[in-house]
Parts: sequence; structure tokens; C-alpha cells
Amino acid sequence: MRIVMLGAPGAGKGTQAQRMVSHFGIPQISTGEIFRENLKRNTPLGREIKEFMEKGELVPDDIVLKIVEERLSHGDCAKGFILDGFPRTLGQAKAFDGDVDVSCVINLSVDDKVLLERLAGRRTCRNCSAVHHISVLKDRKVCPLCGGELFTRQDDAEATITNRMKVYYKNTHPLIEYYRKKGKLIDVNSAQPPQAVFEEIKERIAEL
Repeated sequence: MRIVMLGAPGAGKGTQAQRMVSHFGIPQISTGEIFRENLKRNTPLGREIKEFMEKGELVPDDIVLKIVEERLSHGDCAKGFILDGFPRTLGQAKAFDGDVDVSCVINLSVDDKVLLERLAGRRTCRNCSAVHHISVLKDRKVCPLCGGELFTRQDDAEATITNRMKVYYKNTHPLIEYYRKKGKLIDVNSAQPPQAVFEEIKERIAEL
């Protein structure tokens, strides 16, 4: 099962991908997590992508493709994978299609107002990297999982969120029609509670 997750920032791609990992037994490949790990370790790649991420801009296709191809070569991807954050442009999608036959593309759709509320309220733990929302936190500064310090990621800051949405609609949104025409697209309403979204995803995949 080779799955691609699509959706605007805050649509819940990461959350649903994690649930799918447990259910289907295949790894989640998150380009965002790979980027952040390299930024944290200040690797050559991290330094290369830093200015793009801080501005909310897309990392160039050649860099992203290189990262994804390297990760998919690992043994744990032999039976399938869940791609979260890739492809983000038509160029990436077409280049990827030349190498990999994707099973399905799950598009998590949700109203822009809801997306902005979700993103502006996200807090990330400096210690364990868990992501929480202020709506369910007793203490907005302390991670309920490990006690680490919570902070607002640079790409969750208000100005960056606005730019990320513009970038999404310009570059990534066209992928919806691209995959729809290929008969690969599964539209899922992600304004529902997370478990309801997951149940719908499972039902739709079972119909394939």
C-alpha cells in the first residue's frame, strides 16, 4: 500500500498518518520531520533548507526528491509507505510518478478558518517533539507527555501561517485535480473529529 497524504497546513495529515502507521503496519515518511531533524542537528542539508522553511516557502524540488528517494530505499518501505508532505508541486508529482505507482491519494479537506485556528493554537515540545493544541492543554507551556517546554514553531507563527496557505493554494492545491484525473484521489472531510476522519479513511481504502 503506497499512500500519499494531501491537505492544507493544519488539515491533520500528520495525525492521520500516525494512525495509519499502526493500522496498516507501514512507515510514515514525513518530509517536514526529516527537515526539522536536519535543522536541529545543523547538518549541511539543514542549513540549506533553513531559509526556505523560516519564510514558509517550499524547499526546491531537487532537494526534496533526493531526500524522499533516499528514505524510500530503506527496507521498512518494501511493503508500502505513507507520504506526508510530499509531493507538494506538480513537478514533484510527475517526477515521482515516473518511479513509483501510488496506490491512492488521500485529500483531507477542511475550511480555511478551521485551519487557521488549528495552526495558531499548535504548540510543540522541545524535548519529545510532540504537538499539542492549546484548546486541550491545562498548561500551555508544559508538555503533558514528558514535562518538556512547549513553544510555537516558526512555521506556526501567524505571519508564516498566512504565507504557508498562499504557497499551498499556488503550488499544492493543483495536485488535487491532477490525482483526481488519474483516478487515485480519495476526498475525506477532515473537519470531523480525528477518529471519525480515520474511520472514513479506512472505509474508503477498503473499497479500493
